[in-house]
Amino acid sequence: MNTSAINSKIKKIGFAGRGKAVISTKGRYALRIMIDLAQNGENGNVALKDIAARQQISKKYLEIIVRDLVKGGLLEGVSGKGGGYRLCRKPEDYNVFEIIEVMEGTLAPVACLEEDASACPLAAGCHTLPLWKEYYQLTRDFFSSKRLSDLL
Repeated sequence: MNTSAINSKIKKIGFAGRGKAVISTKGRYALRIMIDLAQNGENGNVALKDIAARQQISKKYLEIIVRDLVKGGLLEGVSGKGGGYRLCRKPEDYNVFEIIEVMEGTLAPVACLEEDASACPLAAGCHTLPLWKEYYQLTRDFFSSKRLSDLL
């Protein structure tokens, strides 16, 4: 595999050349949006302009993020008068892992652990695979154990 392909794969799985896994700005802002909706949406839909003002994030950028959250089944959007966004479930029914995964895609640290990865012919003799599996499990367990309601 050439250097360009390797760098592309590294960026795809969330390693940003700094030697550590990184959650993107979109992932972090998605959490902030979800928290904002949990705090301010008990009486109905919340306008994106209000979230943008409270979170000090551009409305245009929020539109991109909420589109992904709606597509991922985490939010509902309503157009027109009284429209805006709301959570689909109670805050305690969301875990942080699902929110991050909708925004980031897989958090698998290596390609062979991705959900739709083809079987690696070297897996049986790979000395590092157990390390990556354990790291991935720790990451999933950590983020899955945190509920949106824990962040309020």
